[in-house]
Amino acid sequence: MAAAGDGPWLDDAAGRLVRPFTVSNGRTRPTVSLDLMSQVMATGATPLGYLGPEHTQALDLCRAPLPVAELAAHLRLPVAVTKVLLSDLVDCGALTTKPPAAFHHHPTDRALLEAVLDGLRRQL
Repeated sequence: MAAAGDGPWLDDAAGRLVRPFTVSNGRTRPTVSLDLMSQVMATGATPLGYLGPEHTQALDLCRAPLPVAELAAHLRLPVAVTKVLLSDLVDCGALTTKPPAAFHHHPTDRALLEAVLDGLRRQL
């Protein structure tokens, strides 16, 4: 049975009734470069044109800055689909993005890689 307000999108027993690629209109590549830790936030601008329920839900969640990975979890969508939806919202001016503030290191910084390796070893 569908939850109130979800219409045909969700079913308690079956889960999501619409395939994720349908949510993004079959698109698999975002028009904006986003990584998992990119921060997204609503600008307050009203987007023009049709927004699907996932677009609207993403905008509601982005009243405060959120990383892409967390937003995907809240939307219960794959990250690739979430990035396409977010890029739609960036393209129409409803969202703004910024790279993660905590990661100013070069991705091949030896000290950073050793710290990650040490953390992984402690978990094993």
